[in-house]
Amino acid sequence: MIPKDKEYRLIKIYMYICDMYEQSLKYHCQRYSNNSKPLFSDEEILTIYFFVGHEQKYTLIKDIHNFAKEYLRDWFPNLVSYQTFNYRLNRMAGAVRELSSQLLRMFRPSDCQDDTVIVDSMPIITCCGRNRTGKVARDIADKGYCSTKNLYYHGLKLHMVGYRRKGHLPHPCQIALSPASENDLKVFQSECMPDLFNKKIFADKIYRSNDYWEQERRDKANEFYAPVKSIKGAPEEEKQRSKAADDIYSQAVSSVREPIEALFSWLNEKTNIQRASKCRSTCGLLIHTMGKVAIAFLYLIFNY
Repeated sequence: MIPKDKEYRLIKIYMYICDMYEQSLKYHCQRYSNNSKPLFSDEEILTIYFFVGHEQKYTLIKDIHNFAKEYLRDWFPNLVSYQTFNYRLNRMAGAVRELSSQLLRMFRPSDCQDDTVIVDSMPIITCCGRNRTGKVARDIADKGYCSTKNLYYHGLKLHMVGYRRKGHLPHPCQIALSPASENDLKVFQSECMPDLFNKKIFADKIYRSNDYWEQERRDKANEFYAPVKSIKGAPEEEKQRSKAADDIYSQAVSSVREPIEALFSWLNEKTNIQRASKCRSTCGLLIHTMGKVAIAFLYLIFNY
């Protein structure tokens, strides 16, 4: 048994997932077999995964299943074994990604600044070390370097574009995944920029490209802001002449984009999303990444 307040949240999550399943999720995990309507439904699997992950802060599927077996039997009498639960959940990676996007789109806070977005990425690590070779999800993950952590790792990058919220953490409006070795600017150009118009875009130095952003300003009225990047080979006198102005500008830009770094820290603290060493397949890694994003933001449903 669980407390009454948690029962209410369980029902609300289940109803939301059932509605989304009928609208769109079923097309991302459609069954074409005689067992197209199992006793233990896809909606129930997703409900258990998101509810237990959010309420109990469990990050491992084994722990989520054990909690459901011990405390949620009255709600889910047809609960399957852990092996079946894990297998079926991994088959719904596409549905989990779609659900995460729908959740962030439908429950967007009212204080989001539509004309200002903040951009950054964070590593999703399956293993780390300069000489370590990853063996998991090689079709979507590879070896990269995180300058912030001074870390060589194998895995993914989670790219995020968030609406600025003054005094609060940004609210994600776009999320993309890429192999760890991919350049942040290239991923941003291909995955995120096509949907951005008339925006003030705050980002890190790695996103700087004068020619590209000049074209974006002309074609789509997007303005780009990033800390000043020193030019290799520039005369020392020139560097010293512009140092004060560059430092003030960089500090101003960094103060605007700092909340997205806090958002990543909050996301990792809530879900341990960066640690993906337990994942053993491509689908498992996708479930780990996008599922953790949805788990962290489920509170939006209850505050709506």
